[in-house]
Amino acid sequence: MKNFDVEHFRASEQTLLANRDTYFDFNLSNKELEKEFKTARKELAKFQNTLYAHNKYGVLICIQGMDTAGKDSLIREVFKSFNVRGVVVHSFKVPTSKELAHDYLWRHYIALPERGKFSVFNRTHYENVLVTRVHPEYILSENLPEINTISDINETFWEKRFKQINDFERHVAESGTIIFKFFLHLSKEEQRLRLLRRIALKEKNWKFSPGDLKERKLWDTYQEYYQDVLSKTSKPHAPWFIIPADNKNAARLTVAAILLNTLK
Repeated sequence: MKNFDVEHFRASEQTLLANRDTYFDFNLSNKELEKEFKTARKELAKFQNTLYAHNKYGVLICIQGMDTAGKDSLIREVFKSFNVRGVVVHSFKVPTSKELAHDYLWRHYIALPERGKFSVFNRTHYENVLVTRVHPEYILSENLPEINTISDINETFWEKRFKQINDFERHVAESGTIIFKFFLHLSKEEQRLRLLRRIALKEKNWKFSPGDLKERKLWDTYQEYYQDVLSKTSKPHAPWFIIPADNKNAARLTVAAILLNTLK
């Protein structure tokens, strides 16, 4: 895409999430956005072959966002033209008993991409400083030494987790994994409309969960903790990109363009 500025979307320690747009359309119509996106998607799929032949790097793509931000559809559309043998999508749900028997990063470490391949994390290791921070009672399931009650989970605990995550990403980056982290930045009003569509449209009913409404009430808390994540863990070797998510077509094009421009 001509004149595409990757840096416009990059987060830093100084980034204020509240000041970043949730809507962006490149001043293009939906038809024009789709055309640009299909071109970028095709070029990205061609690059996959180069990455595989080079056999030096793997690519890790992390997708985070509030409910209804469009994570699933973005992943489906961006990687639609890929050779399926070269990309693996991991959707991390509530940890299983086996996963809880290891440290919280274990299930993410074993899902890292092989050299020459792409791994996509749909929800990521950052759930361990987002959902568990909003609901600290979940931490008790990890059966950690010296954590016996919620009152044991203090700011020192969370700062240690941020350091562990930064160290994890630095290690895998130095070992040949190229890391992209995308936060799909959705407005509260757009989430409301998308939740209503899940209720109103029969074909979308399966997506709706009463838990979505419960979590929506905690919107401000999630935004505060996302701000913390972005400012503390966006590093040169593992950058965060803030993707305006109210326009799905533009969001898909933005992600594809960032990947293509950076990798090439």
